[in-house]
Amino acid sequence: MEGQASGPDDKILPLPDEFIEFLNENGLDPSIYVANDSTPRYIRLKPGFEAHIEEFESEINCKLEGLSWLPNFYCLPPDIRIASSKAYQEGKIYGIDAASGAAVSALDITSGDHVLDLCAAPGAKLCMILDLLGGSGSVTGVDIAQHRLAACRTMLQKYALGDRCRLFVADGTTFSLLPLRVRLNSKSFEPTESMLEGKSEIYKEWTSRRPWKERRKASKARENGAYKLFSQTQDPELIYYGRDSGVVGLSKNKVYEHLNDCKVSKYGYDKVLVDAECTHDGSIRHIQKFEQWGWETLQRRVLDAERTDELTALQLQLLSNGFRLLKVGGSLVYSTCSLTVSQNEGVVENFLSQNKSAGLLEIDSARTWPCKSGQIPKTLRFDPNTSCTSGLFVAKFTKWEI
Repeated sequence: MEGQASGPDDKILPLPDEFIEFLNENGLDPSIYVANDSTPRYIRLKPGFEAHIEEFESEINCKLEGLSWLPNFYCLPPDIRIASSKAYQEGKIYGIDAASGAAVSALDITSGDHVLDLCAAPGAKLCMILDLLGGSGSVTGVDIAQHRLAACRTMLQKYALGDRCRLFVADGTTFSLLPLRVRLNSKSFEPTESMLEGKSEIYKEWTSRRPWKERRKASKARENGAYKLFSQTQDPELIYYGRDSGVVGLSKNKVYEHLNDCKVSKYGYDKVLVDAECTHDGSIRHIQKFEQWGWETLQRRVLDAERTDELTALQLQLLSNGFRLLKVGGSLVYSTCSLTVSQNEGVVENFLSQNKSAGLLEIDSARTWPCKSGQIPKTLRFDPNTSCTSGLFVAKFTKWEI
């Protein structure tokens, strides 16, 4: 059975009755899923390329509208394509929804911060974090899917943002490596004899070229079908590190050094972003894809109660581990592109009940944002009707000393 959702222009979108019931249970207006034709696309301009705006506008034959509430962000009609533009191909702009940009902005990143992006793929928020840091601090990006994290690596290289970043394929619920608060700025590095005295590998400057033995081993693994999904028992796999990320010149033992919780409180990350895996029901474009994929797929991915329970458990684990790696006085932002209570306020309430050193923070910059309050004070919700963005939930925490 299919129900109907009508939008402002009385456009009709067929939605399964089960999905409409799901929306009603969460107090969501089904009409948001017909807003795709009116919700703008958003891009972020890399700092330093402001003079190229007119050139880009001429190329796409469209006037860009800057967002007064989010620096370096511009909106354009949803039918405009940017992938073939010179500005995009040369790494001067990248697509990122304004709500996602707001989640990064809520971190209040400052010079010298060491930042953890615990669910880094597909990479736009990672790029924005690095843009905001500029030539200071460091960013550690983590994702459980190697192919998705490899796409992040490609983005870093395209936008020339990777100098202070390292990327780990790892399970975000168990990742436990702290930031490297050491920076080596030399463009080329050769280990000294004293460094080579130990047996541990010393990291030289990163290159995409892998040793012949490593390529042969990988080839054999593919032939034998030996590749498996990342498991919690595996060590994180470092697939990229910039020359100023602190890795160059260190031994593998040092890069993979684990510190106790007492050390974490002092040497942990200054800022942590946990943009957790979710049902993506807040993304209009994602939901509309089920018209092609089939509504049975929606039932399996979004409406299945067992999957939702597994997701909320995962979200709580990701939030808890991100908070564990945060230093005292630091800030953590938890976000999802779901609009459901269970994946947002429900996770926040469970987390706060289990972590006495955690407190919710007011997001100061949000006073000018086109969003509304969540069901818990200090939390925020973006949705297409209110914000003209994709749906997003945002909560900001700090860690107190107890």
